[in-house]
Amino acid sequence: MRVQTFRGGVHPEGRKELSKNSPMQVYTPKGDMVFPLSQHIGKPAVPVVKKGDRVLAGQIIAEADGYISAHIISSCSGTVKGIEHRFTDAGVIAECIVIANDGQFETMPGIGEQTDYKTLSREQIIDRVKAAGVVGLGGAGFPTHVKLQPKNPEEIDYIIANGAECEPYITCDDRLMQEQPGWVVEGLRIMLHLFPHATAVIAIEDNKPEAIAAMTREIAGDSRMRVMPLKTKFPQGGERNLVHAVTGRKMASKDLPANLGCIVDNVTTLAAIYRAVCLNEPLMEKGFTVTGDAVARPGNFLVRIGTSVEELLEAAGGLKCQPKKVLIGGPMMGIAITDFEVPIAKAQNALLCMTEDEVETAERQMTACIRCGRCARVCPVGLVPQMMMTAAQRGDFDRYEKLHGLDCIACGSCTFICPAKRPLMQLFKQTKQTILNHQAAARAAGK
Repeated sequence: MRVQTFRGGVHPEGRKELSKNSPMQVYTPKGDMVFPLSQHIGKPAVPVVKKGDRVLAGQIIAEADGYISAHIISSCSGTVKGIEHRFTDAGVIAECIVIANDGQFETMPGIGEQTDYKTLSREQIIDRVKAAGVVGLGGAGFPTHVKLQPKNPEEIDYIIANGAECEPYITCDDRLMQEQPGWVVEGLRIMLHLFPHATAVIAIEDNKPEAIAAMTREIAGDSRMRVMPLKTKFPQGGERNLVHAVTGRKMASKDLPANLGCIVDNVTTLAAIYRAVCLNEPLMEKGFTVTGDAVARPGNFLVRIGTSVEELLEAAGGLKCQPKKVLIGGPMMGIAITDFEVPIAKAQNALLCMTEDEVETAERQMTACIRCGRCARVCPVGLVPQMMMTAAQRGDFDRYEKLHGLDCIACGSCTFICPAKRPLMQLFKQTKQTILNHQAAARAAGK
């Protein structure tokens, strides 16, 4: 019998017990709301409001700029204070729309009106998803309306609901599946309506038995859906790994899941699809975990996009001690931040405050590579990080590309397993960005 997992991967300590038993709390923001124009893969959205404009919750404040882009929706009512450069959850300064939240949360007319998706055409469903600004909410941020339009829709035979939530500490997807399984399942039914030749698989790591049970109960009697428990291993939730674990099909480096007959969506994205199509609700809120051993009361929140991380941290009781490391996201792929005054964006799902900085500790313990080969054994993509490291350190970008270094998904498995404490993932991310910058410059120069 085929094991429901993938090649490689690692087993970091989960630490989910800090927040997994905390039900989702609805948090109502009080301060200014900040909306980065780039909260998705593709071109940043273009503002359609200006300083002084009054806006309502659910109003489009920036429109998608091209095919691979997504609308930005205000999650509050209030007055536009300006379009400014602010620090974001990605750890960079970016253009943002700042709204003075009036605390009323007055919504656009029509929001909440129920619609039976079966009465809508394929085009109408996709238009609703696009209008709602829905993107991949598991971290990738790919515009969902684009994903719903593969070249050969009749060849899609799997809809995979990604409920793996394989990053340590994070538990908001787990809570969503336990508390609102109907949102996820209705989102899947909309997907199956779009792709009539497909069956749906809800893939959940086996360290979430309550979520597995809740989703199993919700789909009882539906012959086109099944729940598939997966082995708990990082990065089980990566698209390539998930497709292989569920279907046995192997994605080549240039493949998309649709090339293998699969559409993969995070469970939170599926819930957003349901709310957009059936309830006429734009993407204004999402699940978010505040956790770590420096947090007074770790928990899960249903929070409006644009809310300050600092404000939400206060709702979790603030800090009980000074953290040494703060991340947006989990410890494997999260982004370090130095300031809590950043907004919660669409694709981020956690704030992690840690009393120990394992990167700092690793830097003190780092030695020369001992050529043990462990990094290659755990790489879920099948790369050879040891050789990539040598090419990157030498600035030999041609060699790096020949080693398929651009296929690295920056999961951090190699760094986690390395006994020499080499900062492999950090080096690979920098090298990949440098190569992509050179390629973009060459295209711009017409070379």
